[in-house]
Amino acid sequence: MKRLISLTISLLILAVIYGKLDFPRLVQVFQNCDRLWMAVSLGMVVPLVAITSWRLQQLAPASSGLDFPEANRLILASSVLNMVLPSKMGDIAKAYFMRDRGHLSGSLALSLVVFEKACDLLSLLLWCVLGLLLYPAKDALFWAMTTGVTGGLIVGLFLLSSPRFARVCFAIASRFAPKKVKIKLDKLCFSWGEMHDYFWGDRRRLFTVTLTSIFLWFCHLLQIWFFILALNAWTPFLTNLALSPLAILAGLMPLTFAGVGTRDAALILFYQPYFGEATGAALGLLCTSRYLLPAIAGLPFLERYLSTLRAQNR
Repeated sequence: MKRLISLTISLLILAVIYGKLDFPRLVQVFQNCDRLWMAVSLGMVVPLVAITSWRLQQLAPASSGLDFPEANRLILASSVLNMVLPSKMGDIAKAYFMRDRGHLSGSLALSLVVFEKACDLLSLLLWCVLGLLLYPAKDALFWAMTTGVTGGLIVGLFLLSSPRFARVCFAIASRFAPKKVKIKLDKLCFSWGEMHDYFWGDRRRLFTVTLTSIFLWFCHLLQIWFFILALNAWTPFLTNLALSPLAILAGLMPLTFAGVGTRDAALILFYQPYFGEATGAALGLLCTSRYLLPAIAGLPFLERYLSTLRAQNR
């Protein structure tokens, strides 16, 4: 039912967007695109998946036996689930796959994935803060977003670096959460503490993963800028650093199907000063392809993992 509701919301938002859009103009945008830049921008999916897979391999202890091909399969399989689960929660499934494949214990696998997602979110917020601070035309809305994103980045850094601060935050959240959510928060609190002990115990791994995450998200945002160039439009790169993370964050809200709809609307709204609605809608479709292409490639691997789980549960 939740998936049906999120899909319905996505379809309603898309219906509103395309109901106001000149559809022949959208087709014309793609017909007039720069094919070289289109090939380059879409082709960036391959190195982005490869870097993400290498980072996952670096996150795991050497004793886990997680090699690059297996890490790549895990990333692609989780990409399939990210298309149907809110807020990219398909990444959490990697923990169960790694546990059931015998690479890691359940709690350590969850800790690893939690740290991976935390690094992704904080890296995205870091580039967003940088872009917003340099964004020239900030009105009251953008100052509010700059303050909110900066506050989220600071809180996230404290959560990642201070176990005491993290325990206080989890205790406050658990006190007001429903019973079912409270149980999940308690498990997450335990995994968060284990994560902190594991990663802060090896500063070299922490440094490597942190720099890789920051570079990875720079490449993600660079890919979106390449999409804009492929559509024969223009936005200053520093402006793109501010606007594209905001659209990605909008897509992470657990309201729609894989962020479709909210992300598209945010792209059209935020890039309105630089190009028209048809180009914004085309950019939204290209941004969706960033998630769709790895998901298509991951379908065979997901079936393999699910088959293994079914066999073990018989």
